[in-house]
Amino acid sequence: MKLIYPATVPPLFSATEGASASNAGNIFATNSSCAKASTEAEIEAHEQLPLVEPSGRVIGMASRKDCHNAQFKLLHPVVHLHLLDGKGGLYLQKRALSKLLLPGYWDTAVGGHISYGESIEEALHRETREEIGIEHFKSTYLLSYLWESPKERELVNVFAAVGTFNPTPNLEEVSEGKFWSFEEIERIIASTPDAAGSSSSAAFTPNFIAEYKRIGNQLKCLSTSNSCCE
Repeated sequence: MKLIYPATVPPLFSATEGASASNAGNIFATNSSCAKASTEAEIEAHEQLPLVEPSGRVIGMASRKDCHNAQFKLLHPVVHLHLLDGKGGLYLQKRALSKLLLPGYWDTAVGGHISYGESIEEALHRETREEIGIEHFKSTYLLSYLWESPKERELVNVFAAVGTFNPTPNLEEVSEGKFWSFEEIERIIASTPDAAGSSSSAAFTPNFIAEYKRIGNQLKCLSTSNSCCE
């Protein structure tokens, strides 16, 4: 999967004003200023994301806040990274309580939005550095798929990395993290009553549950030997 950006910056979607080409010129300055934003709500309002077709063709842009507005369901791309220790462990992060969506739930090791102008690979490395402090890793692309929740629609681009890692969670993004055994993950998923989550203290996000059901066997294979996944 590759994002295909247009030659010129597309109009900026606005929930209150409609698409406005005049707002598009400051897009890169706006995204860079998000690094200085002090709250999740500020980032939601100011970070601009690409709007895409399922093929990855970029057709517009919108604030993260508008992308998370259930009224619009604007399709936008995200990245997920599954971190494997090569010994049967899969690293999961617990979402910070400051998160607007699913605070306190266990989720994929890395997950984040692609800012307008970024490639998928650039966003993957940026999010990994920001969330768990890992700079250098070799990733394997697994798949891309559409995910729809009650609040949003995402084009999810999924990767995995195998190695000896020492994640350092950014406590503004992640409350904690740890390596889980596949058996433990599957036991909790099996006991989860529905996609809305679990009554267990180790509740997983609905997206993680659905994604693990897609690629769990592939992750187990990668964790032990790359050859069986070819």
